Amino acid sequence: MLRRPLPLAILLFALAEAVFLIRLAVPHRLVFDEIHYVPAARSLIALSGPANIEHPLLGKSLIALGMLLFGDTPVGWRFMSTLAGSATVVAMFATTWQITGRPRPALVAAALTLLNFTLYVQSRIAMLDGFMLAFLAGAIAMIAWTVRAGGWWRWVAASVLLGLAVGCKWLAAPYVAFAAAALVILKRQDSRRFPGLSVWPAVAVLGTVSVTAYLLTFAPAFFYAVEPLTPARLIPFQLEMFEKQTQVLPPHAYQSDWWSWPLLIRPIWYLYEPVDGAQRGILLLGNPAIMWGGLAAVLGCWIGWVRHGSPRFFAAAALWTASLGIWAVIPKSLGFYYYYFPSSIFIVLPIVLLLDHWRMRLRGADLALLGVALCLAIYFFPILSAHALPDAGAFRQWMWFDSWI
Repeated sequence: MLRRPLPLAILLFALAEAVFLIRLAVPHRLVFDEIHYVPAARSLIALSGPANIEHPLLGKSLIALGMLLFGDTPVGWRFMSTLAGSATVVAMFATTWQITGRPRPALVAAALTLLNFTLYVQSRIAMLDGFMLAFLAGAIAMIAWTVRAGGWWRWVAASVLLGLAVGCKWLAAPYVAFAAAALVILKRQDSRRFPGLSVWPAVAVLGTVSVTAYLLTFAPAFFYAVEPLTPARLIPFQLEMFEKQTQVLPPHAYQSDWWSWPLLIRPIWYLYEPVDGAQRGILLLGNPAIMWGGLAAVLGCWIGWVRHGSPRFFAAAALWTASLGIWAVIPKSLGFYYYYFPSSIFIVLPIVLLLDHWRMRLRGADLALLGVALCLAIYFFPILSAHALPDAGAFRQWMWFDSWI
C-alpha cells in the first residue's frame, strides 16, 4: 500500500475529514466573515439577486450546496469547507509524491498540512479562502504530475482548477501567471519536462481554459430574480467587482502588514466571547513549529538552488515567496493575517523537500518535527476549536506575545 498513492490518498482524505467534522456545529452561530458569505449563499439558493459582489460566486455557491444538503444550519454552512480542507491535505500529499517519488516525504507533507492550525480553522468555517486553496493546491499537484508524465489532459485539468480557484477569490489570479512561468522556465531548462507539450500552445491553452472556467462560475447570476447578469454585463461586472475590491477601508484592530505574517506577529481572533453556554475562542494562527521552521527551510531551498541549481528547491521556494510577494503589490488598503493562508500551507513543501534531500544526515528529523507540531496542536486545540474555556481571561494561557491578544 505504501507504494501506491491512491489508497493512501483516500485514507488521508478520510482521516482529515474525520478531524474537521468533529464538533463542526460549534459554535451554533455565524463566526467572523460567515456573516457575509452565508447570507450571500442564501441569496444564491433563492436566486433573489446579487449579494457580496466584491467576490466571485463559486465559493459562495459551494457554501450554498452544503446548505442544500444539510439545511441552513451550522453543519450546512461549514460542511463543504471540510471537504476543501481534506482535498488540500491530499493535494499536498500528491504534489510531494510527484516531486520526490517517495511515500515518506509525501506522508510527512500531508501530516504537516493537517497539523498546520490555519488549515484546521479555515476548514471549519464558511469562508471562501478554503475553497480557493483547495483548487489551487489541486492545480499545483496536477502541474507537478504534468511535469513528470506530460499529457494535454493533465494540463487542461490544471487550467480548469486554476480558473475555479479564481472563481472563488481573485487572489488566485496571479497563480495562473505562475503556472505559465513554471512551464516556460522548467521546459527551457530541460525539454524532457512536460513531455508532449509545446510551450506557447500550452500557455495559450492555460489562458483560454482558465478564463473560460472562471467565467462559467457566474452562471447562477444569469437566473437572478432581480438584476440578472447578461452576456453584455459580464465584463462590466468584473469592473464593479474591482472597484469593491480596491475601495479604501477604515482602520481595523486586527490589520497587519504582509511582511509580518510569516513571523506570526498579529494573528486574528475569529471568535472570543460567550456562546453556546460557555466562553469560547477561535484563533487563526499558524503552527509555530511549521511557520518558523518553514522560514529556515525556504532560505535553505534558495541557497540549495543557487549552489546546485536544483529545480525542486527553486519551485518550492519560489511558490512560497511569490505567494507572499503578491501582497506587496496587490492594491489592498488593509491587510489581515488570514491573507497568508495559502502561503502558510505552501511553506510545507520547502520543509519536506529539504528534509528529504538531507535525509541521510538528518535521520528522524521529520518525525521530530511532526512530534513538536503535534504537541503544539494539542496545546493550542482549545482556542482553535471553540472549546469551552473556564473564564473570559483564559486566553492568556496561550498568548506568547502581547501582539497576539
